[in-house]
Amino acid sequence: MTGNPYLESLLWLADSERWSGPAGIPMRALEHLGYTALGVLVAALLAVPVGLFVGHTGWLKGLAVASAGAARALPTLGLVTLFALLMGIGLTAPLLAFVILAIPSLLAGAYSAVESADPATVDAARAQGMTELQILTRVELPLGMPLLIGGVRGATVQVVATAMLAAYVGNGGLGRYIFQGLGSQNYPQMIAGSLLVIALALLLDLALLLVQRLTAPAGARAA
Repeated sequence: MTGNPYLESLLWLADSERWSGPAGIPMRALEHLGYTALGVLVAALLAVPVGLFVGHTGWLKGLAVASAGAARALPTLGLVTLFALLMGIGLTAPLLAFVILAIPSLLAGAYSAVESADPATVDAARAQGMTELQILTRVELPLGMPLLIGGVRGATVQVVATAMLAAYVGNGGLGRYIFQGLGSQNYPQMIAGSLLVIALALLLDLALLLVQRLTAPAGARAA
């Protein structure tokens, strides 16, 4: 023991025993990624179609913006606690909280992606006889894909950073290290768990940033 919790956290991470077994870092990281992917996927199935409809038609935009802003203001820990009291210990409670957390970024990214298309280009497509669905899928969505991916990126980073709360109600993930360390006053373990969450969030952010740039139209990438 060095007496420095930050140095001790690095020693904790360097211990080879932490990287094997069902409670090792790789398995906890996979659990954490699973919670994140599931929360973002469910939120995308709900928010993206609504966002595309709002962006294409302009209907209910004010309501969509207000709803997204209200959802951002909700405290995730409070939601996890409330849902756990209503539904019991398990994955359902944190998953619902993650879905609510991810919806605002996905909704904003979807309708912004469609709205960003050049009106002249959309009018030209309409003049050529394209249906509204064809305009959405062949013109507006390809042009605005980087903004849609940006919404996915924002939602993913938010969820992966808070997926540690799944351990608060008895699940796995990297949050187990944080809450176990808190319970036993093992501060180096808490710091190590936090560092792992930060590293995972940064890796996902960089990966989605690359996807966002690759999906930009060729002219925008060249610029």
